[in-house]
Amino acid sequence: MPIRRLPPETVNRIAAGEVVERPASAVKELVENALDAGATRVEIEADGGGLTRILVADDGQGLSADDLLLAVERHATSKLAPAEDGTWDLLHISTMGFRGEALPSIGSVARLSISSRPKAGGNAHAILVEGGAMGEVGPAAFAGPHGARVEVRDLFYATPARLKFMKSERAEQMAIAEEVKRQAMAHEAVAFTLDIDGRRALRLSAEHPGADGRLARLAAVLGREFQDNALLIDQERDGVRLTGFAGLPTYNRGNAGHQYLFVNGRPVRDRLLQGALRGAYADYLARDRHPAAALYLELDPQMVDVNVHPAKAEVRFRDPSLVRGLIVGALRHALAGAGHRASTTVAASALAGFRAQSFPPPSGPSPAGFSAWQSGGWTPTRSQPSYSLPGMAEATARVEYETPEPASATVIDPVDYPLGAARAQVHETYIVAQTRDGIVVVDQHAAHERLVYERMKGEMAAGGVMRQALLLPEVVDLDPAEAERVVAKAEELAALGLVIEAFGPGAVLVRETPALLGDTDAAGLIRDIADDLSEGGDALALKERLEEVCSTMACHGSVRAGRRLTAAEMNALLREMEVTPHSGQCNHGRPTYVELKLADIERLFGRR
Repeated sequence: MPIRRLPPETVNRIAAGEVVERPASAVKELVENALDAGATRVEIEADGGGLTRILVADDGQGLSADDLLLAVERHATSKLAPAEDGTWDLLHISTMGFRGEALPSIGSVARLSISSRPKAGGNAHAILVEGGAMGEVGPAAFAGPHGARVEVRDLFYATPARLKFMKSERAEQMAIAEEVKRQAMAHEAVAFTLDIDGRRALRLSAEHPGADGRLARLAAVLGREFQDNALLIDQERDGVRLTGFAGLPTYNRGNAGHQYLFVNGRPVRDRLLQGALRGAYADYLARDRHPAAALYLELDPQMVDVNVHPAKAEVRFRDPSLVRGLIVGALRHALAGAGHRASTTVAASALAGFRAQSFPPPSGPSPAGFSAWQSGGWTPTRSQPSYSLPGMAEATARVEYETPEPASATVIDPVDYPLGAARAQVHETYIVAQTRDGIVVVDQHAAHERLVYERMKGEMAAGGVMRQALLLPEVVDLDPAEAERVVAKAEELAALGLVIEAFGPGAVLVRETPALLGDTDAAGLIRDIADDLSEGGDALALKERLEEVCSTMACHGSVRAGRRLTAAEMNALLREMEVTPHSGQCNHGRPTYVELKLADIERLFGRR
């Protein structure tokens, strides 16, 4: 069969399959064009899941009549310019778009109309492209001093086969909304509105650039709970800066859908960054729970390649280990600074569990002195005498936690401590403490488990991991590339108690393993480490296994539920929690305490 040259229309439709996969892809490309044009306001409308109509209007620089003709031609863009020597640099890209494919790709599979008035002055003009057929540029009416208005109708009408692969209208609407939210989170200084089928789905006013404005934008998109439970991230290393906000460990989710990552203002989905997030929270969350975070990486464009895929959602870093180490270190630093803090959602969930209940009337006659059952209780026939049981005063006496204080020191009332003063122990499992403005309920086993765990980790870091020599060293066969990666990390693995060496091409010899692991599967451990190194560049498997062992040992070595504690023991536990990092959650990410403010309790009883 002879080789044939494809016509331009067919080439454009083939290329459009990579650039415009669904309506949300078209919205993404058009919004990025508006942002590159310097827009401060972007308005989006979508009808019929985006298949019937998409409109993106902005107040950016706008396009002249000549620019409109070039804008719909393939590989024509204003975002790249030749260097002095005539070469085109693809390693220094500072704009969202640069390939010059979006508009011609959309125009090849839909009915595309663009009207614009340039900021530099002049009249407004418009152009129409239908199924790849380009119309003439002509004068147009345009509301506003400058900007562009791009309308897409009948998406994929020119490629009917693609329509069969579209999801439901509701699913496409949700994908468009999610894309707009990501762009809005990346650009807090730009106002966004989104209308779906004529209904306002999103309205975000412009915020001041900076951490406060970014947090306000994140709160508007992700909810007030994220704002109340977010930790500020701001770290820089070797020219790479990481900013943003990460949720407390107790503010976690069942999937990774609440993790948003941005590189130089570009929303991305990157396995390296997601792996770094998992590694940073591995010590605080169970494997089936995921943190919520919005992280922003800023680095020299030459240190990251965004020209990996036409959709520009994937990136590659020149130094992935630097980026991963920065993310893990910054997150762990922020988590350590949170101390014993737990998420506000814990208290909200506890309050939601309290409901006024109407109990059914009991069977049998009324007790002596009572007439009838009303509103869940017996109505007395006469006033009841007041009385107290022997020893009641002693049982309800105020419990004080006294510590030796210098004569000149100011004595602190225990209720002024962050976790207050212990007042009671309920069911030999929960400690009830009083603070100045509320109460705190502590799970004694979960809290002490975290305290023991942190002590064990500190001892392990200070003295290194004890090792046990194998009676017969074990040879593990791997792919040659995997074996080379593992052997290259031999020194780091030795610090974790795993001693290995090369054993010919494609094999690793294991001589010693961490004593904490006991009788472990050395071959399985090495293969897990090899997988971690190939995916994230770090030996997470061994670290996680050691941490799991420490967690198990801490669980068995901590105060058990059902053990009665003295007042001094309860207060000592509270004081140690206050000075121990991460004591707000146990080793599995569950909260160790719940704090209820007095105002919330009063609302439960109708006092407010």
